[in-house]
Amino acid sequence: MNRSSPARTRQGAAPPRRGRESAAARRERAARIVARLADIYPGASCSLDFESPFQLLVATILSAQCTDRRVNAVTGPLFARWPTPAALAAARQRDLEAVIRSTGFFRAKARNILGCCQALVDRHGGEVPRSLEELVKLPGVGRKTANVVLGSAFGMASGVVVDTHVGRISRRLGLTNHADAVRAERDLVKVLSRDHWIAFSHRLIEHGRGTCTARAPRCAGCSLAEFCPRVGVAPRPARSGR
Repeated sequence: MNRSSPARTRQGAAPPRRGRESAAARRERAARIVARLADIYPGASCSLDFESPFQLLVATILSAQCTDRRVNAVTGPLFARWPTPAALAAARQRDLEAVIRSTGFFRAKARNILGCCQALVDRHGGEVPRSLEELVKLPGVGRKTANVVLGSAFGMASGVVVDTHVGRISRRLGLTNHADAVRAERDLVKVLSRDHWIAFSHRLIEHGRGTCTARAPRCAGCSLAEFCPRVGVAPRPARSGR
């Protein structure tokens, strides 16, 4: 479908065109997207299995370049063997690597997990800190991981989790133009109400898994089509931010 004949929504109006939207209009459209996502995915939540902030922290480190399903298959045996930060900090790297090998990049992940757990023991008495500033000081922990832990383990809206699904769909929806996750998050927090930051990511991830997929988005059946300036149009490369 070309630009001259944009897809029609179920209300019969063409979706908004990128580049012709004020900041206020974008915030209003974002609010409508949030409301629609809440209708579609009311129960969406973190798909990583965890019973404590510590478990979620480790699982999120493992989830880099890996599916949550694969991580969930690994964390059960991992936490059965090393149930606390102190126990995991004392593990041999080669033993941890053997357990997490299937998640990919297992050597780097093992180093980060061991370093992170040692830092939890040394700096925080074995507890996961409840601030973004302290979390990102831990080995292997960036803004995304910190936002996941704070949002899903503590219910604290420190920012918007921007994974591959959230970044891709936010660009398609015209809420950001940036491929860089930090820049994309800056754009999203400007247009989303803070009380929706946590749920927005969970719901957009669900939408990305089932409808707005990377290679073959199902635009014809998408419930967000009326809000999307890219509906029916082949995705364009995102700006790198450089």
